[in-house]
Amino acid sequence: MVFGLKITVIGAGAWGTALAINFAQRHAMTLIADDAAHAAAINQTHENARYLPGHQLPQAIVAVAAIADAADADLFLIATPVAGLRSSLLSLQRLAPRVPLLWVCKGLEAGTALLPHQVAAEVHPGAASGVLTGPSFAEEVARGLPTAVVLASHDAAFAMNMANALHGSSMRIYANDDLIGAEVGGAVKNVLAIATGISDGLGLGLNARAALVTRGLAEITRFGVALGARSETFMGLTGVGDLILTCTGDLSRNRRVGFALASGTPLEQVTRELGHVAEGVPAAREVALRAEQLGIDMPITRTVIAVLDGRLAPSDAVGQLMAREAKIE
Repeated sequence: MVFGLKITVIGAGAWGTALAINFAQRHAMTLIADDAAHAAAINQTHENARYLPGHQLPQAIVAVAAIADAADADLFLIATPVAGLRSSLLSLQRLAPRVPLLWVCKGLEAGTALLPHQVAAEVHPGAASGVLTGPSFAEEVARGLPTAVVLASHDAAFAMNMANALHGSSMRIYANDDLIGAEVGGAVKNVLAIATGISDGLGLGLNARAALVTRGLAEITRFGVALGARSETFMGLTGVGDLILTCTGDLSRNRRVGFALASGTPLEQVTRELGHVAEGVPAAREVALRAEQLGIDMPITRTVIAVLDGRLAPSDAVGQLMAREAKIE
């Protein structure tokens, strides 16, 4: 088999593993696992039983335990949660400062409310970089089901080159130069998925879900435009596309968080039993902080935070939103 690129995926979670399976058809893939035991188990069984059970990994995928063991890559793909982005970038700045990189995490950094590209600009500014994002569940990508996503970068030529390199028969990749818009859509839709999960868990119906999704898109757009994004970006895959998928799909972790909260399960128990990171939980507070600084009204986001903090019962959340004064849309 003739490989295109040598790609190192930092983070052998469900999404990183699914992408490795997909890209292994065309590229040489290395997975950075949690630890040596995790890497050994993946290499022995050719399955990531910890995070993506039931999916056989191609023989060509190799797992290692440290970035230093796979630093000779042509491309790095950071597939950690947002909480692991800064440390991954610092390692790459030390080991491979000029190698291009992409990230697939969706959210804002806790404590700074920075978008991923802003974190990269702080600690690893020398490499060409961008985000791979859009409506996609790891389970379906691993199965080879049709998926369309966006590769966004401030460098339009880099975005197009990477999109062409990674594009495949089951994954259509569109290039975009609105990096801010792509990241905002991916971050805020997770918060809104918690809201729709609460609504669905309470049995409030499809009308309520449609209202939350539609008004949620308005929140995303206001927030993104204030940060410098283009409004039309939110009419595409990284906006309305990702929002619809995450707010309606049963594979959505954030929707499942909201659904569980609606049943009265405490947040700590919900996140513990989920077994994966639901980025909407930490992102909600950071989005609200940044929105307050910008003077942007985001009532759904504020309501989700009130539920997460225990200040508002899930049963009262949607009712509180519906009771807001009438406005012109």
